[in-house]
Amino acid sequence: MSTAVTHGIRVSARARFEPAHSDPKAWRNIFSYRITISNRGEETVQLLRRHWIISDSMHGRREVEGPGVVGETPVLAPGEEFTYSSACDLRGAFGRMQGTYLMRRAADGSEFHVDIPVIQLSSDWASN
Repeated sequence: MSTAVTHGIRVSARARFEPAHSDPKAWRNIFSYRITISNRGEETVQLLRRHWIISDSMHGRREVEGPGVVGETPVLAPGEEFTYSSACDLRGAFGRMQGTYLMRRAADGSEFHVDIPVIQLSSDWASN
């Protein structure tokens, strides 16, 4: 598990290779990941946007950016957390993901970025 804390927001991430959905001969490796965002600060915040940088051993770097996560823009009061799952595809057998979330403070509307920790991605057959 990878963890990063920025401005009192803790982001924990865990990835898993999905061999049943992957086909290495077709250059398709699927990884699921689970993210938990915990508000350990003193202010209510809302996640507005995500920005991922995905590094693929066979395909270089790509970026994914857009509103919210899995169709949601969760609001987190102090002490609350939000967990979601999603997936990433790579052509290569290994790579990594990292990025940021854009958050807004409810009290004054100010925005800030929260780091998403580096998530290492490695297929079962890359380990051998």
